[in-house]
Amino acid sequence: ESCRKIWSRRPPIPPELVDRSVQIYNGKTPVRCKITEGKVGHKFGEFAFARKRRKLLPRTEGKGKGRR
Repeated sequence: ESCRKIWSRRPPIPPELVDRSVQIYNGKTPVRCKITEGKVGHKFGEFAFARKRRKLLPRTEGKGKGRR
């Protein structure tokens, strides 16, 4: 199956791409995404994250802005 590569994350997803898969470039590598009815009208960039997810670290007592 040939995937269509999308380099620009800005354009909205057209209805012609429903039930096809595309590869959206996130700035580093193309990310595969299956287009469904619900994604039509949204932007391509919403479905290819460009930033890494960060773990939330537990807050320790006594550190932070309020302590002097």
